[in-house]
Amino acid sequence: MAPKAFITGATGYIGGDGLYAIATAHPDWEFSALVRNKEKASQLTSKYPQVRVVHGDLDSADVIENEVKNADIVFNFADCDHVAAAQAIAKGAQHHTPERPVWIIHTSGTGILTVEDGRAKTCGIERPKEYNDWEGVSELINLPADAFHRNVDEIIINAGKENPSSVRTAIVCPPCIYGPGRGTGKTKSFQVYLLSAAVIQRGKGFLVGKGENVWHQVHVQDLSNVYLALGNAAAEGGGKATWNDEGYYFAENGPFVWGDIQRAVAQAAFDQKYISSPEVESLNGDQTTEILEVGTYAWGSNSRGHAIRARKLFGWEPKQPKLIDLVPEIVALEAKALGK
Repeated sequence: MAPKAFITGATGYIGGDGLYAIATAHPDWEFSALVRNKEKASQLTSKYPQVRVVHGDLDSADVIENEVKNADIVFNFADCDHVAAAQAIAKGAQHHTPERPVWIIHTSGTGILTVEDGRAKTCGIERPKEYNDWEGVSELINLPADAFHRNVDEIIINAGKENPSSVRTAIVCPPCIYGPGRGTGKTKSFQVYLLSAAVIQRGKGFLVGKGENVWHQVHVQDLSNVYLALGNAAAEGGGKATWNDEGYYFAENGPFVWGDIQRAVAQAAFDQKYISSPEVESLNGDQTTEILEVGTYAWGSNSRGHAIRARKLFGWEPKQPKLIDLVPEIVALEAKALGK
């Protein structure tokens, strides 16, 4: 029998592209998707008539619980900070048995690795601490409680710990995502896109602090292949994937220095005649926050996590262009959105 897959965030950026990859590979699967309004539902079913729409939002606890109860595989692509949705997923998972386990594939984010900058309120400096999802996996599933996304991660992790034979969990933890999504709803990310919009609007490029902080990057279409590989493994009863205590997956295509991207955005905006100079000025934390409330986090923190697990287990290899190669395209996209 084809597996039943329940999806949250199907019209979002990550979920929209993830659904595209999974539904394209598995047209025979039974899909249900949580959608919050009729317009989004119509867009979704026009492209995917095989998807059964479930009307509700992330606060529709009973609806989510019931869908998880009846699903074989759950892809939680939606808001990785939504506690109630994670609790409803965990509650729905309790209905499963070792004879019919549920496979929960949950989306977190490597904002969880920015805890040092968050505590010290620093931005634009390089921190040497690096993480990985192979020999360093135990550190990831035991990150401190004040790390971003950690409270929701714990709900999913604990659901697997409480019933390890009937609830199998995997957490996918993407870094800075970019590239055009293939979904029916949101098709762009936020970090570099908001940076580009800010440079165009203020008429000048900027660095956050010294611009020496480091993140990792992944194109959304490469990211979707990690979800597809995990879905394939779940459908095989676990497959080559590792789950629960070893079910933590980074997905990245190498590191980048934020200052390099900030300079590239300014150069692209200048080349496209949206600003008068490619020069950048250094902004402190308060100045950055004036531009974007979460600017010091989005553009000034460090998040260094190496994806080893998906490469080792699935032979996953990113194939899409690097972030810096798409900066001119992103700047042009944001300029158009601003009516330039």
